[in-house]
Amino acid sequence: MSLRIAGARRGEWLELMPGRLPMPASGDRYEAALAWLEGELDLPAKLRRTLEAEQGIKLAGDRLRLRLFPPRISQYEPMQPELPLQILYEDDFCLVVHKPAGVKVHPDGHSPQPTLANMVAGIYSERGEPVAPEHIHRLDENTSGPVLYAKNTYAKLKLDAAMARKEIGRVYVALVQGAVSPALRVIDQPIGKDRHHRARRRVSPSGQHAVTRVELLEAYPAASLVRLTLETGRTHQIRVHMSYAGHPLIGDALYGGSTKLTPHQALHGESLTFAHPLTGETLSVQDPWPASWTALLKQLRA
Repeated sequence: MSLRIAGARRGEWLELMPGRLPMPASGDRYEAALAWLEGELDLPAKLRRTLEAEQGIKLAGDRLRLRLFPPRISQYEPMQPELPLQILYEDDFCLVVHKPAGVKVHPDGHSPQPTLANMVAGIYSERGEPVAPEHIHRLDENTSGPVLYAKNTYAKLKLDAAMARKEIGRVYVALVQGAVSPALRVIDQPIGKDRHHRARRRVSPSGQHAVTRVELLEAYPAASLVRLTLETGRTHQIRVHMSYAGHPLIGDALYGGSTKLTPHQALHGESLTFAHPLTGETLSVQDPWPASWTALLKQLRA
């Protein structure tokens, strides 16, 4: 896909200006437009077929229109959080919101508490906008940080593909037990299910390939502050890898961490980097460290 493709939203339609289209042998301008959409916009074939079937592609003069913004209703019940949900980035294609610790990304049928999905649905319900964003990745319930949503089918398909190609960068910070050696830079160990504990994962030779990069930021008398970059996205990957390395996360009782200073794992998503699904522009979204860490760091530095 060419970078910096420009488009303008016109209601339910995205208007593009592809310029002079190379004509196929048939001389059909519509066929030329389809070829441009495939080659330059990298329009997913599945979506192209849907748009064609629903007359969602229109060519008029030098303007090409795609119906990418039809009204949609969220499958999740709109709910309002106690505190306003923090929007870190938003445009017509993407939404990035801060997920607080203690909030699930989506309902699991076991808890009546509002989830991030309910809160996001609440944003658009309150605005009166028929938008139903879908999450691209997840965070554990007790991990805070940015969560990326796609606001339409085109963005969902493109961002899902980028996630599968490991092109969405996720960087975390964590407070862990013990003195992490500066020599610990990479943990490359497969992760699988723990047959003795349903909720837990473990390093296992038969598990899935998993790589975590480690950077020591600060060392304290009995703990360390580390920055962690995921090359893969296995369930509980950071928690499993750091516990395996002998440095469980502070507060992470499931993987051997002490809950003396905090009741849940001290893990926060610091940044999220991805290519915009339409323009190809690299977006880096930062999420400030939780306010609760101020007191925690003060205790650790004492």
